[in-house]
Amino acid sequence: MIQRSTHKQVARRQSKPLLGITYLTSMLCFSLAFAEIVDQSKGNISLEPSKSFKPEDYSAGPPSDLKKSLNDYQEKKENQTKKIRIDLKQAIEEADKASVIDSAFDKTQANSFSITDIRAKALKNNLSIEVAKIDPAIAGAALRQEQAKFDNIIFAYAQQSNRDTPRISSDNIGIKSNNALNGEGKLSILEQNIRTTDIAAGVKVPLRTGGTVTLSSPIESKRDKGVFGSEEYRSAMRFSISQPLLRNAGKTVNEASIRVSEFNQQAIQYKTKLLAIRIIAMTDKSYWSLYEAWAQLDVRRQQYRLAIQNLNMVKRRVTEGLTAAIELNRAEIGVADRMEALIIAETNLKLAQRQLRFYMNDMDTEDRQPNIINTITEPNLVRYEFDREKLLNEALSARLELLELEVKLAADAINIQYLENQTLPLFTLDYQYGALSPSANNFGNVYQNTLNGQFNDWSVGLKFEMPFTNEANKGRLEEAVQQRNKRLATKQLQTLTVKKEIYDALDQVENNWQRILAARQQVVIAGLNYDAELKQFNEGLRTMTEVLETLTRLGEAQIKEVRAVSDYQASFVDTAYATGTVLGYSKLDF
Repeated sequence: MIQRSTHKQVARRQSKPLLGITYLTSMLCFSLAFAEIVDQSKGNISLEPSKSFKPEDYSAGPPSDLKKSLNDYQEKKENQTKKIRIDLKQAIEEADKASVIDSAFDKTQANSFSITDIRAKALKNNLSIEVAKIDPAIAGAALRQEQAKFDNIIFAYAQQSNRDTPRISSDNIGIKSNNALNGEGKLSILEQNIRTTDIAAGVKVPLRTGGTVTLSSPIESKRDKGVFGSEEYRSAMRFSISQPLLRNAGKTVNEASIRVSEFNQQAIQYKTKLLAIRIIAMTDKSYWSLYEAWAQLDVRRQQYRLAIQNLNMVKRRVTEGLTAAIELNRAEIGVADRMEALIIAETNLKLAQRQLRFYMNDMDTEDRQPNIINTITEPNLVRYEFDREKLLNEALSARLELLELEVKLAADAINIQYLENQTLPLFTLDYQYGALSPSANNFGNVYQNTLNGQFNDWSVGLKFEMPFTNEANKGRLEEAVQQRNKRLATKQLQTLTVKKEIYDALDQVENNWQRILAARQQVVIAGLNYDAELKQFNEGLRTMTEVLETLTRLGEAQIKEVRAVSDYQASFVDTAYATGTVLGYSKLDF
């Protein structure tokens, strides 16, 4: 039997990984099949960013308040709930206020903040946002660099040289002419001192078509000291243009880097705005968590006060001989249990406040008094019936992740177009023209005959260049194409994610609303039940243990209601975030 059991256990252990692999494989196949049937026509949807999310814009009808919803809910449940008409106030009236625990958390001494104040502080002081603000500045500087690539360039240079050469005997030469100069002779270079000064200034103009135009004016001064000394000044007006005809030709190619930088800057701005919205969403949820912590502390205090009240009542009854002494021990146990719950509630309140301070970058006030944060914004307890399709379409056109992917896809398209041009041969046309001035021995006359067309030089040339295999350019092009394909697949996945998040958020809104209604009814019924059990204890029909159990159920019902209210507000935050916006009453703009 032992061996069989062991074999069975081993078989089960071996089958578990196989089942897990089978499950993951089936889920992957389902995901791929579902991705294939996504409507491809929505891939290039025009995206428009939205500023805020207002629930009433997507509601099919006017919202119903909590009181009306509770009445409707109570009418549905009145046949299932037996009403016990007992005065709950009288049952929970404090018997001995002096015996209630003194808590360090006093709302009267706390710093009260509305949710709008908290958002403003988070946007102003949050370090994550401060870091993210640098990215748009960096992107702006990169864009300015690209835009300056067509700036005109002014250039100038000056050079002076001096040559002091001795007499040099050269080769023998033959002279033949129409007169008596025919014959042979020897040519010798005489000693001389030549000082040359070259000065040039001009403008180089990069063209958006890829070419370059250069306009310059060189001046040369030559002084020769020797037997045949001379002083000459020569000048020219030169014009040249170089224009690619295939590779790097055209405005589209040469302005590609500027357009890519513009898209990158826009993508970074969306990313920064998304971070700000995420911080606001987390701050909002932290605010409602603090609201929940305060409410739970109030419930735990009430539970403790009621336990103290019961203990005092039992003491009097034991003294009067109306109740057995064992009930005193039970009442003391109830007080101790609620003391522990009260301590835990105070600790949770500290943690919630610290988390909110973290988002506001306000941790320096941790050691100062008073440093308690109190929430004064009340929950918005109204119900909306959302138009799901309208909300989904709004999310698909305003979700910042999709906007960021859209501009990156546009940048990829431009980059691919540029790299396609880079696979072409380099074929360049060069043209130069110079209007020359004859030699002059006076600097004032150096430009007198420059533009009369008497002396000039010009040249026209073509240059061809092509890699033997061109694999480098083709590889870069293939890489860019695959990068765009990856982004397209990511966009489809992100679209599915947005749809899921929208539907999940809407379901959570409705679910939390129903939780509020149910919890409110539980609180009422639990309070009535506690009052009835307390009366029966006074009549000797119930023990203190049974009374404390109903008191515990009352506290847990109140905690459920508090959590449902907090979760309802958080679900609205999630719904707004799923659309790429913030709640409409946030009074924030980007």
